[in-house]
Amino acid sequence: MINTPFTLPCGVTLGNRIAKAALTERQAKANHLPNKRHFDLYDHWAKNGAGMMLSGNILVDKRYLESTGNVVVEDKTDITPFKKWAEGVLNHGNHFWAQLSHAGRQATLFSTRKPVSASDVKLNKMGLFGKPKALSESGIEDVIKRFIHGAVFCKKAGFSGIQFHAAHGYLISQFLSPKTNKREDKWGGSIDNRARLLFTIVEKARKKLGTNFPISVKLNSADFMKGGYDQNDAKIVIKGLEERGLDLVEISGGTYEQTALFGYGLKESTQRREAYFIDFAKEMKTEYKIPLMVTGGFRSLDFCNEVLTNEELDIIGFGRPFLIKEDFPSGFINGSDSIIPDPYFEVLDKNNPDNAEAGFYDLQIKNLAKGKGLNHEYSGLRLATHIGISEMKQGLKNWIFG
Repeated sequence: MINTPFTLPCGVTLGNRIAKAALTERQAKANHLPNKRHFDLYDHWAKNGAGMMLSGNILVDKRYLESTGNVVVEDKTDITPFKKWAEGVLNHGNHFWAQLSHAGRQATLFSTRKPVSASDVKLNKMGLFGKPKALSESGIEDVIKRFIHGAVFCKKAGFSGIQFHAAHGYLISQFLSPKTNKREDKWGGSIDNRARLLFTIVEKARKKLGTNFPISVKLNSADFMKGGYDQNDAKIVIKGLEERGLDLVEISGGTYEQTALFGYGLKESTQRREAYFIDFAKEMKTEYKIPLMVTGGFRSLDFCNEVLTNEELDIIGFGRPFLIKEDFPSGFINGSDSIIPDPYFEVLDKNNPDNAEAGFYDLQIKNLAKGKGLNHEYSGLRLATHIGISEMKQGLKNWIFG
């Protein structure tokens, strides 16, 4: 089943059921454009046969960055390197979709001390984030225009699809969650109002991109936080996306504060089995016809084929396996690799294990982008401090040369 094609509602067919999920690359320099490291990294991944590749975060506003190394699309952005990036992947026969995002309150202090969000609820994590300012009506309209411009820009650059990032605590997710959206206007309150930003972006994008161009949304099944966005909210949002003709919903979960995307904060029984969000996806498949992609936890070929055969989902997203085995997913495609084992690495701070995990996988991305092999032997100290040190170095370079 994993090798069978899949046709989206817009009429576009993906060659198989494997997607490289978005992994933030952090490889851009002060100009925030894709460069040789991006080209080499994605050439390496694309040649191994995934039916669809998703880019890492492409930010729509360089004032609010998730990382100092983010790629950014704005009004005056040079399209040439984006064309080269897209062409390099498409030449291998894969689809290549651009993931568009706005960090909102998850913009670190290395990019701004004055982030924006749905409301002025601060993100408390390692002291890396400033208190956000609630977006004004004109500010929200600007955000919408930036997402639509980014989508049109990426289509012109040659990307074969678009994904809007509405998960993991980024700006659209901040509007969806009652924990971060305390507004009392038309953008807050009920889930219909909290989803208005996402729905508006999808509606306007469809008008601009046409009916035969894939549009996807990455959406949390839940934030896994008391008082936050939950599965009942997610059901309403998915229904609204289906009504608006979306082609694919990617199901994930968690935020920077509750990192379910790494498997943390979930029930022990959920962590032990594959596919953290499969139960929610199974329920959605019984209620809606919209195609579903699930990312998080898949490691065995047998299980992947089982859930596809049972029509519990349509596309399987893989992130970390691309950084565990250098030739992934070719082994899945030809059947020679039946299980992808998770690597062992040292975690110094048991209260913040995601720091080491983020450092470990970011180092693997850097290795591949530089043409080196994967290296799974790093000290716990190196892993725990890697992201912070890397951000400081790149932020200083951007300040000097930007």
